[in-house]
Amino acid sequence: MGLTIRATSKIPTVLRLTPPSHGIAGVHRYCRHPLPDSVIHKRRPHHHHRHCTLTTTPYATIPPAAKVFLPHRRAITTSAISMSRHPDFKTVEASRPDWDTSASLRYTKTAQPSWTPGSGANQLASSAPASQQHVAIDPYEEGRPATFNYKLLISAIAPRPIGFVSTRSGAEEETFNLAPFSYFNVLNHDPPIFTLGFSSPLSKPKDTLRHLVATGECTINIISEHFIEAANSTSIDAPTACSEWTISGLTPVYDCTTVKTPRAREAVFSVECKVDSMREFDSRANPGKKSGTMVLLEGLRFWVREDAVNEERNAIAADILRPMGRLGGITYGRITEVIELPRPVFERDVGMEAYEELKKKATTNGTAE
Repeated sequence: MGLTIRATSKIPTVLRLTPPSHGIAGVHRYCRHPLPDSVIHKRRPHHHHRHCTLTTTPYATIPPAAKVFLPHRRAITTSAISMSRHPDFKTVEASRPDWDTSASLRYTKTAQPSWTPGSGANQLASSAPASQQHVAIDPYEEGRPATFNYKLLISAIAPRPIGFVSTRSGAEEETFNLAPFSYFNVLNHDPPIFTLGFSSPLSKPKDTLRHLVATGECTINIISEHFIEAANSTSIDAPTACSEWTISGLTPVYDCTTVKTPRAREAVFSVECKVDSMREFDSRANPGKKSGTMVLLEGLRFWVREDAVNEERNAIAADILRPMGRLGGITYGRITEVIELPRPVFERDVGMEAYEELKKKATTNGTAE
């Protein structure tokens, strides 16, 4: 059976059982909107043969057995591609060019400004050998470690935005956490919904996930060039009692209006968020276990540096935000060159008559669906 976790106001609460999952999703679900359900008790085995009881309380709960696991961050071994792994990184870095402080956001033409509908890939495609074939990879292939999928995906789904997440413990002796997440994105604007992905289940949460369950809130900060080193330092495997704010030297600001969690003063853009829902995923590599958790967050207040936002307060200047993106391994990317492409309009840019001609051409060339 699956277990639904729902939140009343700010605080998530275990409420009811749901039908068993038949997909890749796991059992836990959170929702900030309360439903009139009865209190549920459910026992499930832990992988150390202990048992724990999940029950409704005024506060969100993590299975008690989870408390024996101190949060830690295991270093992920990266592949040798693009020199993403170095025995002595500082030596390698010293051999590279200095950061180009004069680089500014520059607009260029597209690779093929003369491109027309039906033309397919532009001339850059000719640089790939025609003999190169694609290979099919089964993510569940026998003997393939799940970490291979992780390495493949973070090197392929790139660049990725980075959510720089600030949380608090909610404990009597409050502790604060700061960590970057590239399993992050915005999903909706009405309401503003963001997603965070964790490579751990609720039974073995790291600090950020533990805090989100306990308090149901956070701030998301967007990482810019001017504090990339400090932001990266927060991915350190620090003991729970040590603050990433101290390690990074960044500045917590306690002026949020809908949450008690601080935002980062150095961030050009930040969002106050409350937990909307959570969902665990079943492991394919280790059947019967949970391998990850997805958290959906609702944005309740935006913070923008005043020199970065326009008069209507509906756009942020990219040349001031200067966001950093995540690629594979330990690689980050900056944005110094961009293009603009207007969204085409069918009647104006194609038309039905021209479309029928393109269909005939595609059929002749063997490219029609």
